Parts: sequence; C-alpha cells; structure tokens
Amino acid sequence: MKYFVVSDLHGDSYWTRRAIDAFNSSGADKMILLGDILYHGPRNDLPAHYAPKEVIALLNPLADSILAVRGNCDAEVDQMVLDFPIMSDYIELVSGDTAFFITHGHVYGPDKLPKGIKNGDVFLSGHTHVACDVVRDGIRFMNPGSPSIPKEETKPSYILIEDGMASLIPFG
Repeated sequence: MKYFVVSDLHGDSYWTRRAIDAFNSSGADKMILLGDILYHGPRNDLPAHYAPKEVIALLNPLADSILAVRGNCDAEVDQMVLDFPIMSDYIELVSGDTAFFITHGHVYGPDKLPKGIKNGDVFLSGHTHVACDVVRDGIRFMNPGSPSIPKEETKPSYILIEDGMASLIPFG
C-alpha cells in the first residue's frame, strides 16, 4: 500500500488541485490529510485561492481513497459537508516494519508524544506549516508543511509512504 500525505490545505482550491494531481501521478492508493482542510483559522491570512466549497467538490469524489485526521481549524460542521471521516485525533498505521503515528499536531506533537511511540517509529504531523524531516531520540518526525500557507520559508511539500519508507517531496 502506498500513501500520499498532505496537510493544512486551508480551503485553497489551487493547492488542493495540485495535491490531487500529485496524488494521482504518484500511484498512491490512499491520500492522508493531516487536518485543517477547509478553513484558514484566525491566525492565518486567507490563502491566495481560498474557496472551501471548491475544495469540498474536489475532495468528496475521492472519499473512498482518503484517510484524514482532525486539525485545530476543523469542526463538526466541516464533517457535515465532507464524505469522509475527519474527526479522529490520530491514525496508527504500519507500513512494512515501520509504525506511523499520524496526527495534526495540536493535540499530540513532538513535545507531547502519545504513549507507546518508540525508537524507530515515525511521528507524522502538520499544524506548524513548516516542512521538516528530523530524527530525535530515535523517533523520526516528519511534517509536509502547508502548501497554501507555508511558514519559515519552507517549500510546499508532501510525503510519500511505501513499504515502511517515507520521503518528503517538494511539489514540482
């Protein structure tokens, strides 16, 4: 199984289209959305192509291919318009011999790890809008950043997971 991971779309139709194109080109079986799908939140400026209704129309046809977690900007009203579940705080996934803990990053984070995460595991989150791939204390921390509102001069990116291997890839 191959997974395509993107985070913090924040209702940007342009970046949602780009993510769907990259997902389709990647040959991934599932798209994992790390939260903050439709809204930008009070601390962020509006994304350049803010159109939540378009994002809904783009993502709902892919509902059977999407796994998602709840971001701090996601609400129950968002679940009412999306055809895939978004209200879980985390997903646990095993690919190859590697365990992945997948979350948005506002409940669990690199400084507030869930119980049971151990050496060799991957902690996958969004929330900060800063793309990164670092190992600390034997745990790999990966964040694809936000394509629509990137911070700290990071490039819009996504993550591909296959057979226990994960790669951070800038959008082309």
